[in-house]
Amino acid sequence: MALVLHASSTNKNGYKALIAAEYSGVKVQLVENFEMGVSNKTPEYLKMNPIGKIPVLETPDGPIFESNAIARYVTRLKADNPLYGSTLIDYGRIEQWIDFASLEIDDHLLCWFIPRMRVALHLPPVEEAAIAALKKALSVLNSHLASNTYLVGHSVTLADIIMTCNLYLGFSRIMTKAFTSEFPHVERYFWTLANQPNFRKVFGEVKQVETVPPVAKKPEQHKETAKPKAKEEPKKEAKKVEKPKEPEPAAEEEAPKPKPKNPLDLLPPSPMVLDDWKRLYSNTKTNFREVAIKGFWDMYDPEGYSLWFCDYKYNDENTFSFVTLNKVGGFLQRMDLARKYAFGKMLIIGSEPPYKVKGLWLFRGQEIPKFIMDECYDMELYEWRKVDVSDEEQKERVSQMIEDHEPFEGEALLDAKCFK
Repeated sequence: MALVLHASSTNKNGYKALIAAEYSGVKVQLVENFEMGVSNKTPEYLKMNPIGKIPVLETPDGPIFESNAIARYVTRLKADNPLYGSTLIDYGRIEQWIDFASLEIDDHLLCWFIPRMRVALHLPPVEEAAIAALKKALSVLNSHLASNTYLVGHSVTLADIIMTCNLYLGFSRIMTKAFTSEFPHVERYFWTLANQPNFRKVFGEVKQVETVPPVAKKPEQHKETAKPKAKEEPKKEAKKVEKPKEPEPAAEEEAPKPKPKNPLDLLPPSPMVLDDWKRLYSNTKTNFREVAIKGFWDMYDPEGYSLWFCDYKYNDENTFSFVTLNKVGGFLQRMDLARKYAFGKMLIIGSEPPYKVKGLWLFRGQEIPKFIMDECYDMELYEWRKVDVSDEEQKERVSQMIEDHEPFEGEALLDAKCFK
C-alpha cells in the first residue's frame, strides 16, 4: 500500500510531509479533490481521525494524524536520514526547533489570522497579545539566523521544513513586508528555503501578502448579542409602570443592518439564465456539440455576460500531476463565492510534465467581478484575456473548452474540471 496523504493542495500542514518526502525519496500520494469541511467529515475520515483535523496519512500499518508526527514518520522511513542530523545533539536541537516552530510561531500566527478569516470571533486585545508574542518569537529566530543559514547544522533538516511551512502561512496570508522587514534574517531564511527545488515543487511560487486581511464580523455575531437583550424586554416593560425609562441608544445598534446588495444583482435583467445553462450542461450526455454547445450559444447574452480565457502563469512548476490537479481543485473551491454569477472550465493539458493549466470562465457583467478578484487570491496566478465572440477562432476555442475537446490545441488532456 502506498502512503496516501489526506489534505488539500493548499494545506500548509500537508506540505510538511510532501517536502520531507521529496528530500527522503519517499513516495507520498496526495488525495485528489480533497475538500476541507466535506472530505474530513466523512465516516471513513473520522475513523482515521475522530477529531476531523487535517492532514491524515494512510500507511500500511494504519493511519497517522497530526502534521508534525506525519512528517517525522515520513522522514524516519529512510535509514540515517540527514533530515534528522548526524549526532544526538543535532537530533535534540532539531526537535527543539520543531516545537518552537509550532508553539511560538504557528500558534501565534493562527491566533492573529483565523479571526480575520471569520472563523473565530475577533477580539482586539487577544490579537494584540498574539502579535506581540509572535514578534518576540521572530526576534529570537532572527538572532539565531544572523549567524546560521539553517536552524541546525549546514543543510536542510526536518526543523527547517516545519519552520518554513509554518512561516509560509504568515508570509503568504498576513505578514506584510512592512511587518517582516523588522526581521531581515528571517526574511532571508524563508525566501532561501521557499526557493529550494524540493520546496518549490510543493509550494509553487510564493508571493508575500501586500495587505493584512480586514476584520469582518459575521452576521451571526450581531444576532447572538441581540438575543440576551431581547429576553430583558419584558422586565423593562414591567418597570415602566413604576418608573419610565428612556430607551438606551445601544438598542438602535442591535438591529441587524441590511446586507448590502452585490453590484451584480443590480445589473439589468439578462435573458440568459445561468442555472438553465448549468442544467443543460449537466444533463447532456450524448451529442454534446449539437445539444449543449448549440444551446450555450443560443442562450449566451453578450450584454449581460462576458467570457474570459485564463492561463496559469507558472506552468513550468507543474511537474507533478497530483500537485497540479489539486492546485486547480483548490482554486475551484475558493471560487465558491462566485457560484451564483459564474461558470468555469479548467483544463490540465499534457501527457507528461510540465503540465499546462488553461481555463474558460463565464462571468455576469462585462468585467471580472471585483469581489472575486479581491477574495480569491488564486486569480492573480493567471493571465486573463477577454474573449472576442465576434472572432470565430476564439468562439470555436470556447466551444472546445466547454466540451473538453481532445486533443486540445494539439495536446492530450490530463483532466478537465468544471465549476458550476
